[in-house]
Amino acid sequence: MTNPTTSGTTLSERESKALLAGFGVPFLPEIEIQHPGDSTGLGSLMSAQRMSFPVVAKLNGDRIAHKTERGLVKLNLADMTALTDAVNALFSASRPEDGSVSVLIAPMVRSNREFIAGLVRDPQFGPVVMLGVGGVLAEAIADVVFRPVPLSPADASEMVSEIKAQKLLGEFRGEPRVDSDALCSVLLGLSKAAVSRPDVASIDINPLLVDSSGRVVAVDALVELSDEAVNPATTETTTWLRDEHFRALFEPRGVLVAGASSHPGKFGFVSMHNILASGYKGRVGGTNLSGEVVLGVQTVASVTDLPEGFADLVFVCTPTSANPGLLRDCAARGVKAAFLTSAGYGEAGEEGRKLEAEIVALAEELDILLAGPNGQGVVSTPAELCAQIVAPYPPRGRIGVASQSGNFVSSFLNYARSSGVGVSRAVSAGNAASVSVADYLGWYATDPETSVGLAYLEGISDGRSLMSQLADVAERMPLVVVKGGATEAGAKAAASHTGALAANDKVFDGACKAAGVVRAATVEEAFDTAACFATQPLPRGGRTVILTTAGGWGVVTSDALFQRPELDLIQLPEDLKASIDEKLPPRWSKGNPVDCAGGETRDTIPEVLGLIARHEAVDAVIYLGIGIQSNQARLMREGSFYPDHGLERIVSYHERQDARFAEAAAQLSAETGKPILVATELAIADPENPGPRTVRETGRYCFPTGNRAVAALSHMVRYANHRRR
Repeated sequence: MTNPTTSGTTLSERESKALLAGFGVPFLPEIEIQHPGDSTGLGSLMSAQRMSFPVVAKLNGDRIAHKTERGLVKLNLADMTALTDAVNALFSASRPEDGSVSVLIAPMVRSNREFIAGLVRDPQFGPVVMLGVGGVLAEAIADVVFRPVPLSPADASEMVSEIKAQKLLGEFRGEPRVDSDALCSVLLGLSKAAVSRPDVASIDINPLLVDSSGRVVAVDALVELSDEAVNPATTETTTWLRDEHFRALFEPRGVLVAGASSHPGKFGFVSMHNILASGYKGRVGGTNLSGEVVLGVQTVASVTDLPEGFADLVFVCTPTSANPGLLRDCAARGVKAAFLTSAGYGEAGEEGRKLEAEIVALAEELDILLAGPNGQGVVSTPAELCAQIVAPYPPRGRIGVASQSGNFVSSFLNYARSSGVGVSRAVSAGNAASVSVADYLGWYATDPETSVGLAYLEGISDGRSLMSQLADVAERMPLVVVKGGATEAGAKAAASHTGALAANDKVFDGACKAAGVVRAATVEEAFDTAACFATQPLPRGGRTVILTTAGGWGVVTSDALFQRPELDLIQLPEDLKASIDEKLPPRWSKGNPVDCAGGETRDTIPEVLGLIARHEAVDAVIYLGIGIQSNQARLMREGSFYPDHGLERIVSYHERQDARFAEAAAQLSAETGKPILVATELAIADPENPGPRTVRETGRYCFPTGNRAVAALSHMVRYANHRRR
């Protein structure tokens, strides 16, 4: 992503400040010296402005972008002699290419904290406002956050809270806490400037200093203007696709495999096999030039040999050259959706792109939804449909998957199989030539079988349109996105710090947050979070208690929780602490995490978990350590002493206990309407352990680690907060 090239002008610092002051950006009083000889009247000018030493002097000009690098800023000028010398030196340092110059004089603000704020017109996402840690090292540190325009007060407040160097915002080296409202006011002013002045290409306010009272004041500004308005607002595009098209894809009454084959290694065989093996109850047919019988299905040589209305969906495994005629014949027989596995389209160069455009136009003309091309397939568990050229087939559930990469569809389906948290629909968008990932997600949001969307994105051709669609989805259901191609390739030739810091990943991240879209850092985190949304109630807030049967797990999970500003590891209320005291031995932790310290009796975990979950000061619980007893039981069962020495009885007891704990967590969550997340490494180390196995059987997700549970819970809290706003 690069700063848009403009044929306009860069305003001088003086002009930039005048423009931004009109939008509420606070600046210091300033004196402008137009000519070297004017320095003789400095004393009178300073008196008139009530300006006292020390002061700062800077060379000002509309062709001067970065003054510090050229030594054009003179600091800590303590008296009139130093100021006069500085003014003369600055005029002498000007170059012919600087054009008309002047010297600006302003009070010297002593500050240990510098911030940067700005605006850039991103080519994908339009105007975005930035806030970060400023100063000469702004680009090296790159602690910045973005939001698309227009900003709401909540957006601005979130931006302030997302700066990584949060300690700079608090009391710092004897200085007061930063006035966050003042920072928010600057950001909202930049947003208003972007809306009111579409000719503004970028704004750079660096630094924003914090004065002795905690207020922020801008001491430098750079505004770039374009000769014409850039990134005007776009209108939402409407798709011609209707519900009946998506129903034909995900709930077809009949499926036709075009290019069916009796060779087990070919797509035409594998897709036919997967459709039949998954238990699909609708009509299944196939075309094959030789009219072979494939897995018991008598194929036909041509689509025209089939009766009208035989299939709603055609799964295409034929060569590119055959597909236009195939689609025409299918349309004549009532087909409303086609999934193209065929390669050789947009991914194959200029000729392929031409063929792709032609097949897309033809599909629209024929009123057929065209999925792909170059995709892996479609899954719909409510219809028992696995029309894809790869495995696996997942259990039925509430997660709707759409991906630009077929590989990640497989990954998400594999996670569904291993965790027991199932999928409703899944589609590999392939080249997404006609139907985008966002289009599928939009339909999922209307689908009663789907309660959460899960998507993988790579290339983005129209960021504003994409985020408009995704925001609409997120208004109706949780949406979790993981994005590939997250580079830090910023604007190489940007005149402003803001432009150089506008790397596409951070802009995309800010756009997701503004839209209420959950952006996961990894594929694992994406599935964890989607599974949590699909199986747990939305939290009312971030007040969290950790219950652990061993101290170390609680410590590490607490560390992870402290890194998530959405979550609060609350101090246990006195009444809750007293109630837990009655259930645990005196050595328990007396705090949060609640460490049972090995003092559990038969009913300890369900009772303590109930006390915590039912307390009004608690929004969510993370329970660590399920499966420990069954882990010991497994070793006993596998040892040479079993079933003698009373082992059979104790093994059975241990296994029943862990199952009870999992059931208690699910029951309490349903009773209280609060998320209770269960985590143990046994979820993957020994998935048949009665602890994690029973978690799965209750329809919940068992997290492999406390850290992963924390990440998912923080995403849920952020989404819940967004919905409440």
